Order: sequence, then C-alpha cells, then structure tokens
Amino acid sequence: MQTSRKVMITRRRRQRARKFRPKIFAFTGWTIGSILVIMLALVFAVVATIFGAVYSVYASFAAELPDPTAIETEQENFETTKLYDRTGQTVLYELFDPRLGDRSYVTFDQIPETCINAVIALEDKNFYTNYGFDPEGITRAFISNLRGGQIQGGSSITQQLIKNIIIEEDERTEKSYPRKIKEIILAFEITRLYEKNQILEWYFNTNHYGNLAYGIEAAAQVYFRKPASALNLAECAMLMPIPNLPAFNPLNDPERAKERQGIALTRMVEEGIISEAEAKAAFETELEVKQFEERFDIIAPHFSIYARDQLLKMFDPALIYRGGLKVYTTVDLALNEEAQRIAAKHIQELKEGEHNASNACVVSIRPKTGEILAMVGSIDYWDTENDGNVNVCLADRQPGSSFKPFNYATAFREGLITPATMIMDVRQSFPDAPNPPYVPENYDRRYHGPVRARNALARSYNIPAVWVMQKSGVKNVIRTAH
Repeated sequence: MQTSRKVMITRRRRQRARKFRPKIFAFTGWTIGSILVIMLALVFAVVATIFGAVYSVYASFAAELPDPTAIETEQENFETTKLYDRTGQTVLYELFDPRLGDRSYVTFDQIPETCINAVIALEDKNFYTNYGFDPEGITRAFISNLRGGQIQGGSSITQQLIKNIIIEEDERTEKSYPRKIKEIILAFEITRLYEKNQILEWYFNTNHYGNLAYGIEAAAQVYFRKPASALNLAECAMLMPIPNLPAFNPLNDPERAKERQGIALTRMVEEGIISEAEAKAAFETELEVKQFEERFDIIAPHFSIYARDQLLKMFDPALIYRGGLKVYTTVDLALNEEAQRIAAKHIQELKEGEHNASNACVVSIRPKTGEILAMVGSIDYWDTENDGNVNVCLADRQPGSSFKPFNYATAFREGLITPATMIMDVRQSFPDAPNPPYVPENYDRRYHGPVRARNALARSYNIPAVWVMQKSGVKNVIRTAH
C-alpha cells in the first residue's frame, strides 16, 4: 500500500509540474517561424528599397542620353567668327571653337582598321565584348585609389566617349566617384542602345588630338597632310595615344610623342595584332610632320590672338565661337608689317655686335583714341626654338627703376617722407624671410651717404628706394601702381 501511495504522490507531483510549467516551449515552433517570416520580409523590403534607389539613379542618368544624331549635328551647327583688319577687307584670323576646333566628320568605314586596332589595344582590349566598362580595370583603379588616396582612371573607350560628349565641361576634369559612377551607367546604356562600331565612330570623331584638331580626320590633316583613310601603321600608332595627353603630340613634344608611339606598337604586339618585325619597322619609320607655319592661316598673329583673348573676356565664348561674328579690329596691316620688319632688322644688327639680344616687340598706339595700330610680339611668330609664338609685349617683366616713382609717391602720400627728407645711402641689409637678408647695391657700385629723397629718385639710387619701400609697405606701393 505504501508503495502504491508513493507512486500516486509521484504522479501527482509530475502532473502539477506539467501544469505550472512555462508555456514558452510550447510555442517555440510558431515563434521561430514567425521570426523567419519577419526577417525575410525585412530583407525583401531592404533589397526592394536598394533596388528602387539604384534603379532611380540609373534611370535619371540614363535619361540624359542624347539622341544619336545630336552627336553629329552638334559638330555641324555652328559658324566661326572672323577677325578683320581696320579696313574690313582682310581676314586676320578665323576663330575655332576650342571644343569643336578643326574638324571633319568621317564614317566608320573611312577609319583605317590599323587605327581601330591600335586604339583598342591601347585603351580597351575588351571593347567588343564588354558592357561599356571594364570591371577589371575599374577594380584595379579602385584598389590603387584606396592605396594612394587619389581618384584614378580605368575608363573604357565608351566611358571616354561619355566624358567627351555628355559630361558637362566643368565636370570633365573632376576626379570623383559620383562622376565615375555616372560614366559607368551611361556607358552601359549606350552599349545597350548602339552598335559597337557606331560607338567607335563617335569616339574617333570627338577625341582631341592637340593643336585644335578634333577627330581623327582633322588630326591626320594637321599632322600629316593626308586624309584619315590614308594613315599607315606608324602614323596610327603616333596619333592614337594623343587624346589622353594632347600636349604630347609630334608638334609640341616630339620626343614624348615618339615614346608613346612605341608603347602603342608594343601593346599591338602583345595583343597579337602585329608582329615584332612590323612594330620595329613602324617605329623606325621617319614621319613627315606638318609644321606650325603650314598649319594656321593667320595674319598679324600676335595681335590676332590678343584680340581673340579680349573678345573672350568681354562676351560668352559660345557667342564668339558659334555666333558667326565679323569683328573689325584697329590694326593697320601696312604699319604692322613695317614694325615687324624694323624689329627684325634691329635685332639682326644687335646680334652682329656684342649685345646678347635675340628678340624684340613693338606696340604702336594712337594716343588720342587708344587704338592699337600695330602689335609685334616677337620678330618671328613661327620660330619654335625661341618660343616665337609668345607675345613678349604682354609677358611679365621686371619693372626695374620705372617702378620707383610709385614707391616714392606712396611714401609722399602717406606723409612718411617729403622730397627734402634725408635718406642714408649706405650699405644696408633688409629682412627677406625665409630668404637671407637682401643687400641692395646702386648701379654705380658706390655709396653716396646722406641724400635727399628728391635726389635719390632723380639719380635712381637703389638703396634709398628699398628703404622707402620698407617704410611704405610693399602692398601699399603695389596698390598705388594699380
């Protein structure tokens, strides 16, 4: 009986334990299922939100794609501005748009296969198989950017086309991830919409090849005096690297241009496009490059360039380059030619003597009106060895002693000295941090002791002038001069 009773008591205890046991474990299956459903819903919501945001950004960028014909018509619908002499009878210069410049559109079948192969080997070896961008190149550039802290390239041919045509001009030099993302999205969209050969055609017609040559046809004419269709391997390899660094062209920097030609040929060999023997023969080919004087049709060049720059300061560049303006200038061509002749003759005479003179400039101005009648910026605009295209008339020069009156005038105005003030013309040193102290000398290498300010100025003594400038303050003197 006692055993039965013990069993009964034990059973009752178990029943009570089950009765008051927490119910959480009873609902475990349902709770886990609910959590999983909620988590999946949240993940789906997040993914949907991200996808929606990405699609929205993608759609906004893709909507900026121009009509394909706009790329070509944009290059044609403009008329250049012409500069005339004072008579209005002679055209001095025709202003090229720096974006459109000298350009003739060519179709894909007019572009040599050699040039196409060269640019693909050099810029985008997977051009015909990629989606408008090169993931490998972008990844490589991204890693390099993280290590070096600078935004680098990785741009495909299609991305370069986007930058040339669609990206706003003020954005093109910007190095940022948003701009790069914009390029990638637009490149993908263009690749989806257009044939690869069409993309290449636009690419070849919009690249800048230096010296105002936009497009391969203009480049062929500018550098080699031939149509693009007649370019050979050596010439294609010379031209194709230029768009990345337009200053490294066979006119402005023939040595760098030659180096880059070699790089292009090497890439073509690596891609199996040409043999090493063909690359060697092309590299050793002597190219006949068109010189500057054969390139530009310009009269009174220094004056014409000066007039162009003044116009660009006064008006919207779009009006100047596309407005078809007729600009009548003040230059007298007969007088300008005479000034050119006199300057060249005078320099030749100085060269024959002991003077080390090699250049000169002349400006002739009508005092009553301020008209510039003649402007000769150097004795030979086309002299590349002596930078003849630099307008010496406008180049920064040391004012020398001609600046001393502004110096003394400032001190007089501020009441720091008077014309009768006595100044010590003795050896002195003046602070010039972070450089060593400045110790001026007079032109006669002598010291003159105490001199009055008026005499120091009249005799152009340097030491008193520096002393006066130190008292007046350099900025104040410059302000007086302005």
